[in-house]
Amino acid sequence: MDIRDLLREDIMIMDLHATDKAGAIKEMVTQYAKSGIITDAALYEQDILKREAESTTGIGDGIAMPHAKDAAVSQAAVLFAKSSQGVDYDALDGQPVHLFFMIAAPAGADNTHLAALSALSSLLIDPKLVAQLKAATTATEVQHLFSAAQEAKDAKEAAETAAATTPQPTADQPFIVAVTACPTGIAHTYMAEAALKETADKMGVAIKVETNGSEGVKHKLTAQDIDRAVGVIVAADKKVEMNRFAGKHLLNRPVIDGIKKPQELIDATLAQSAPVFAGDGSTSADEAAGDTKTLWNRIYQDLMNGVSNMLPFVVGGGIIMALSFIFEQFAGKTSLWFTFTNSLGNYAFSFLVPVLAAYIAMSIGDRPALMPGFVGGWMATLATASIVKTDNAAGFLGGLVAGFVAGWLVVGLKRLFAGFPHSLDGLKTILLYPVIGLALIGLIMFFIVNPIFAAINGALINWLEGMGTGNAVLVGVILAAMMSIDMGGPFNKAAYTFAIGVYSASNYTDGRWMAAVMVGGMIPPLAIAIASTFFPQKFTTNERQSGLSNYVLGLTFITEGAIPFAATDPVHVIGSSVLGSAIAGGLTQLFKVNVPAPHGGIVALALTNQKLGFLVSLVVGAVVAGLVLGIWRPKAKPQA
Repeated sequence: MDIRDLLREDIMIMDLHATDKAGAIKEMVTQYAKSGIITDAALYEQDILKREAESTTGIGDGIAMPHAKDAAVSQAAVLFAKSSQGVDYDALDGQPVHLFFMIAAPAGADNTHLAALSALSSLLIDPKLVAQLKAATTATEVQHLFSAAQEAKDAKEAAETAAATTPQPTADQPFIVAVTACPTGIAHTYMAEAALKETADKMGVAIKVETNGSEGVKHKLTAQDIDRAVGVIVAADKKVEMNRFAGKHLLNRPVIDGIKKPQELIDATLAQSAPVFAGDGSTSADEAAGDTKTLWNRIYQDLMNGVSNMLPFVVGGGIIMALSFIFEQFAGKTSLWFTFTNSLGNYAFSFLVPVLAAYIAMSIGDRPALMPGFVGGWMATLATASIVKTDNAAGFLGGLVAGFVAGWLVVGLKRLFAGFPHSLDGLKTILLYPVIGLALIGLIMFFIVNPIFAAINGALINWLEGMGTGNAVLVGVILAAMMSIDMGGPFNKAAYTFAIGVYSASNYTDGRWMAAVMVGGMIPPLAIAIASTFFPQKFTTNERQSGLSNYVLGLTFITEGAIPFAATDPVHVIGSSVLGSAIAGGLTQLFKVNVPAPHGGIVALALTNQKLGFLVSLVVGAVVAGLVLGIWRPKAKPQA
């Protein structure tokens, strides 16, 4: 992509007045709205803030690239803004941001924003261009600087293409290969690529760089490339395909090192100071940065890999099953539509535990652990898959354990077979890992995990069934409050996972805790909607407009709708939401509300045994949270 096609002089801001992150974003969004690039400033700003809540777009060196792709954008564009004094933007390097590139892409378009980010990243790696942009005083000067940089880049790429797709080193010129990747697959991926290529060119080293970005793998390394390379650089913060580098000296570093320390990486690769990669699949690129992670961070990452892959089954199966209950009420259990939708929902639910276990295992042991994890998870759902005769299965808890056990079993097998000749690598993948991994997970599940967790699962169900109202209310308070603490983060997912576990263990009938977490998760966006409606002076015009959409988000159980507000005002938004959610969760248990569906929001009202109790819990919690937020939150500052 030619960035000049999107970078417009008439919308540039050469003297940004804002002094903080929220103000800078609002000022740029306002400029977009004035120029007609966006039709709904509130919606676009909300999506920009939502992206910032995931991770800052302040990429360092005084540069930020906020971006969003939504229905508010009428045409793709890049807004350049310059701040002389600098803005505290929570950049990755902790330094003020002076240069802003706000990217807008229409919702129905292709990956325009990703292409724009890639194009910008490849140009902004040049410190000379960055320095010139910081010194520029007019929009025309900025456009001319980018034109010159783009023309130089195009000429260089044309020369490389004319020579060959893969660099052809001379007899005395070394050749290395590299892979760059970052979690979002956008800016850092391509900045590391550009830095490595530019530095290698200055050092007289031939290099081919594969990028694993959001647009997919580009410049993929071939077996011939790898075979003739002196060594390999993997500058990545996520998993990339690694076994292909077996037998090569491999330097595995975070992607930021590819940007900041390209010469150091190239020198180390040429000296072959990095260890030879074993090629048994036991090492992956995410482990390069993993040395600094705590044990809890690793466990959480593996667990979330399982939960994120399980959620489509939960949502899809849950909503389809909710429809079946509606069909039952109107057409009866013998109707075709009830039979079809109920069966389809149950089919999806039958995969919950196996998929959870499979992807936990895969996160730990890569692809060879997928099958043992899946089978171990499936065994956890069967009461018969145990040496002990019982009516209870190990269930959700057993599936969690199965995933971690299967993953670490495969890691152990990889280490055990690490000394095998490379000629047997295919045998390990095709025969040894599947057969031995399956046999071991089967034995462990049958003789250890299932007997223990079937007993635990049975005891848990009995305890929950015999729980008094007071204890139930307390548990409901805690679960619902957890849904609001981080609005989709670890606490939220832990509460939701617990409710799903009890729900599945009860054969999808006990939805008491689903009632608590569902109502608790609906409160934050509803609180914002209520507060922005009845306390308008506490919110800006754009915030009030965004607040209206939170009525819909809250009623449909999309807690994340509150994230943009929580990102800019965490104390007031999260504090009031936790209070309201806790009250609502406790009330669901006081009224003995049961929601036999894992998703749906207000749609689930049709399935509850206590419809009035569900509504009262939701309304009381939302009103309390909305009033507290409206009273507690300071008055909004006048907009610039």
